[in-house]
Amino acid sequence: MPPTLAPRPAALFGRDQAWADLSRFALMPLRGPELGVVYGRRRQGKSFLLRALTEATGAIYHQGLEEEPARALEAIGHVVARAAGLSSPLALSSWDAAIRALVQQAAGRVIVLDEFPFLAAASPELPSVIQRVFDEARSGLTPRFRLLLCGSAMSVMSTLLSGARPLRGRAGLQLLVEPFDFRQAAAFWKIRDPETAFLVHATVGGTPGYRDLLAATPPTKVSGFVDWLFTGVLDPSHALFSEAGYLLTEDPAISDRALYQSTLAAITQGAHTQHEIGGRLGRTDQAMQHPLLVLEKAGFIRRDPDVLLEKRPVIRTADTMLRFHHAVVRPDLARFEARRARDAWPAAAVRFDTQVLGPHFEDLARDWTLRFASVATLGGRPTAVGFTRINDADRHERFELDVVALGDPAPGHRRPVILAIGEAKGGTVPRGMADLARLDVLRQKLGSRAVVTTTRLLLFSRGGFSKDLVAAARKRPDVELVDLARLYRGD
Repeated sequence: MPPTLAPRPAALFGRDQAWADLSRFALMPLRGPELGVVYGRRRQGKSFLLRALTEATGAIYHQGLEEEPARALEAIGHVVARAAGLSSPLALSSWDAAIRALVQQAAGRVIVLDEFPFLAAASPELPSVIQRVFDEARSGLTPRFRLLLCGSAMSVMSTLLSGARPLRGRAGLQLLVEPFDFRQAAAFWKIRDPETAFLVHATVGGTPGYRDLLAATPPTKVSGFVDWLFTGVLDPSHALFSEAGYLLTEDPAISDRALYQSTLAAITQGAHTQHEIGGRLGRTDQAMQHPLLVLEKAGFIRRDPDVLLEKRPVIRTADTMLRFHHAVVRPDLARFEARRARDAWPAAAVRFDTQVLGPHFEDLARDWTLRFASVATLGGRPTAVGFTRINDADRHERFELDVVALGDPAPGHRRPVILAIGEAKGGTVPRGMADLARLDVLRQKLGSRAVVTTTRLLLFSRGGFSKDLVAAARKRPDVELVDLARLYRGD
């Protein structure tokens, strides 16, 4: 029988699966040492979850700081003393002594070491110490224990269990705390209007911690969005104005900030391959391999594979705030820093539309297709959703399909089955019959690479649809029109 979940804190929004995973880790019968890793970008609510778990289960919690090893051990001495009911801190001479003291006092309770990368940076031996104590507990030489390691430095936490690292193969829980999806974010910000929710999400994404930093009430209508920007994200005295810089400093693998900022700027402005990015920066393909790998491990960029041509990935900015900063703020930083946001906004708004809203709408279209589109809409459950490129030799043109949903191959067939294809336009111009005709042609061209006999056509539009397109879609069961209202509320 699985254990009952720990009492859920009233202030916790969403995170149902994360809370269930942490509850199981804390409450399952302890048959040996248990190690868990909790990671994710900063301001996602990881520490809130772990403090709530501590309150609910009586765990032992310690948050690491950037400090010298002696001070860190002194802090652990206070933690152990409190757990043991002692009036004075325990003197600890090494991390080996500290981990063993925590294990002795935990008595089966969860031990939480939050901001673990700070501790490990000052004491590189710490993962090896945990490995030794873990293996001894597995052999019955020391008490069994439950240990959770948590951190925001993605390049550190994501590789903690990889390769020949000391803790490889020892973690039973690997919990990635991600931003809220666009529907959860709208509910969290309490924004009911789809257009307004889309604009806010394109700016700050689904990071819950940003809401607490913004004193101004979130906009409820489109008319209030720009003023909301001026009082928060575009205000140089506000914490979020400099958030893009803080995001890069949080990861120890990012040393040359100028290089990484320039790389992110190039990607945001339309360079999507290693060669294109290197060309913008005056660097060779080989010279770009390492910085791109670092940014990918840190969660700042992602490589989206072509679902039909997997060897041709497209590099995109994965962090919404970074994309907004490099598209909107950084190209005109002097005026924004001088508090001339209203003067700078007309030109910035153009960049916001093309470099932020367009790509973001495409992201949401793919996300909706994967997460929320019904079987009736797609004709099946997608196994993967992405994009693909199509070369038209006759017209000497190259097309990119924003949305391609793959299904399970038919029995006895190797070619992939395409459930649906779609194009997403984040502009305000309604889509018309020419857009549908284009999708019809692209579906035919895909017939040489995949099974398209039942492929549905999805037209995503922020600006709505023409009357004749709406009328045509009603007569065709293979056509689906998806506007913002359907993205946020429909299937």
